[in-house]
Amino acid sequence: MATIKDVAQLAKVSTATVSRLLNSDPTLSVSDHTRKRVMEIVGELNYKSSRRNRETSYRKREIHNIGLILTNSEEDEVNDPYFMSLRMGIERACEQYGMRITSIQTIGNNVLVGRALRALDGLIIVGTVDVKELRDIYYENNNIVFVDYEPEDKVDIVISNLETATKQILEHLFYHGHEQIVYLGGRTVVKGIHNKETGEKEDVRKTVFEKVMKEKNLYKNDCVLVGEWGPNGGYKLMEELIRRGQLPSAIVVASDPMALGAFRALHQAGIKVPEDISVFSFDDIDSAAYLTPALSSVKIHSFEMGKTAVKLMKDRLKGRELPLKIVLPTELVYRESVTRKKE
Repeated sequence: MATIKDVAQLAKVSTATVSRLLNSDPTLSVSDHTRKRVMEIVGELNYKSSRRNRETSYRKREIHNIGLILTNSEEDEVNDPYFMSLRMGIERACEQYGMRITSIQTIGNNVLVGRALRALDGLIIVGTVDVKELRDIYYENNNIVFVDYEPEDKVDIVISNLETATKQILEHLFYHGHEQIVYLGGRTVVKGIHNKETGEKEDVRKTVFEKVMKEKNLYKNDCVLVGEWGPNGGYKLMEELIRRGQLPSAIVVASDPMALGAFRALHQAGIKVPEDISVFSFDDIDSAAYLTPALSSVKIHSFEMGKTAVKLMKDRLKGRELPLKIVLPTELVYRESVTRKKE
């Protein structure tokens, strides 16, 4: 019996390319010649994928076509591993549950029209998309799952427990004697289907930070700085904080990529972490453990978020009508970037 490796060797491509061709991966970019050659060899060898073999063992198994709508471009995903991991979780679970992602569209890069979405069995949306505008063009069913955003609508939602994580960070910093604490975060807008801003999403990390600091009578109007997401945004906000001349004893940063930029600005200014300032962040991307010093961060299970979104979609397709909200737990990872405040 022929294997996928046999097909790949004869076609002189990777096994991953063969798999993606057989699964009609819309994101795969290969020449027509290569595509034709692979399919000819599949026919010559009478190759049948393991998934197809599994399908024949069921009396009936329907393949559902799913659309994936993103608010982050491929460049954004490269700069922020959080979103890349989330998307990988979605793709992996779709393979597992016999779903085919036949449409991947990015707000701002593609024009969303009803015709393109009409043939889809459901939509998974990653990010802050205006659900009202979305429903104006996709009204065939209620099979819609939002990931990393909680719109006010009767849709399925998958988010992380950032509220508890933010409280835990502050408790940790208070325990180590820190009271002068600053928050660095990013601005998140809600995008319409034509990439126009229809509102702004209040970040739960920022909201909880402000609430807890006010309860402790430690809040000051200038202890919250909001700018662009990513390393450049973190760098600029940290530069602004340094220019003020009154450095806090600790900062809470809304994402690890922003923390990377903040580290750079601190290093250039000769300010040491954690001797001069403690830093706690969110995401726990792989590089966080390899910074000097290693970055304390909140581990967010983005890969599992993606998989959970697909599981919710599977249940929807089976007939569930009640919308569900799944809140995944987080973990605080303590490393060297936080220490006790100097007396």
